[in-house]
Amino acid sequence: MSYGVPPQPARQPAHPGDGMFQPQPTQPTPAYSQTGFSSHFSQGVHASPGVIPQPTIPQQAMPMAPTHRSGALVVWVMSILGLLLVALIAYFLQFLGPSASIIGMILALLPLAGVLLAVRLIDRWEPEPRGLVALAFAGGAVGAVGLTLLADLLLSLAIDPYSPLRSESFTSVVQAPLVEEFFKGLGVFLIFVFARRFFDGPIDGVVYGALIGAGFAFTENIQYFAVSLIEGGAEYAGATFFVRGILSPFAHVMFTSVTGYAFGVAARRGYSASAALGPGLIGFAGAVALHALWNGSAMFGDFFALYVSVQVPLFLGFIFGVLALRREEARITRARLGDYAVAGWFTPQEVEMLATPPGRRAGLAWARTLRGNRAPVMKTFIRDATSLAAARQRAITGRDSEAFVAERELLMRTAQARAALFAP
Repeated sequence: MSYGVPPQPARQPAHPGDGMFQPQPTQPTPAYSQTGFSSHFSQGVHASPGVIPQPTIPQQAMPMAPTHRSGALVVWVMSILGLLLVALIAYFLQFLGPSASIIGMILALLPLAGVLLAVRLIDRWEPEPRGLVALAFAGGAVGAVGLTLLADLLLSLAIDPYSPLRSESFTSVVQAPLVEEFFKGLGVFLIFVFARRFFDGPIDGVVYGALIGAGFAFTENIQYFAVSLIEGGAEYAGATFFVRGILSPFAHVMFTSVTGYAFGVAARRGYSASAALGPGLIGFAGAVALHALWNGSAMFGDFFALYVSVQVPLFLGFIFGVLALRREEARITRARLGDYAVAGWFTPQEVEMLATPPGRRAGLAWARTLRGNRAPVMKTFIRDATSLAAARQRAITGRDSEAFVAERELLMRTAQARAALFAP
């Protein structure tokens, strides 16, 4: 059984996507029916899309209410983060003082703004829920930093102060990367376990890892800038800001994104939480190695020579990797929306509009010409269609037994958005 063709409006405004919203034959095309993926960035276990079940579309959206378990978990997480936040504020006020802490925070906000803008660009194709975005950032800025400071305190009490394990080189190149990346990676893993519905693949893992890394770097920068100001005045603080805020604002972002990517691959392949630990440990090892390389280059040899010859190429490689992941995500979106086009829910022209960057730009430009500027409606249409493709991907891989619930709601919402675009 296949979907029926959604009701079409009587009035069809002209627009650049010739025939975009008009009924089209729904014969399968190779571009839409393929299920294989050529890239290692994509899915590792494939299943035939099969027949899309006929949903019963309700008259109004019926969002799923949070379960008691998920609500209790949120309360616990927020309580722990709240306690750690209080402890961090007390730590900064006690050891750094209010003036230095405030100046350090102002300086730390500058690189943070650029980092969050970059993460937003990565996440534009299928934006993650704002609540999870905020939680990931808080997990890095408060949770990972607080637990790292606690672990460092316990290690300092347990290890003899004259031991080589307490030397500056060992602490910086071995202890710091291991402890910091463990707690940041733990945040990614917890999102993987408890927010699996919103963890669809590698690009999601990179986004969550980047947000946790950005939060961690923000709080850490407050400390570094404040300490530099106290010890060496404005000149020393300026030099520290140059190294951390200008030369390396994406360092922690890049480290933890490696762990996030690994968990994202596990999510795409439908791994359980226990099975995902294998790829996660590999990603964690990569994050630790990059972190140790960065800290080592700051301590040994010519820092700027190593920065130009090693760190800059690594960062460029990271950018190209993210772009490759974005292309793969767009291709999966196009394939999954193509399943619905074959069933009659979308026209092929709509799939091109919803699943390609040029098509989205053309659709938004056309929507702006409609009465009242309906670009916001088009944005909703694009966002819901992208979420629909993600739900379809989860369903055909069997990693979300309740994906059909999201599918039903999103199909209704896309139909409503289409109708709103053509409303008188």
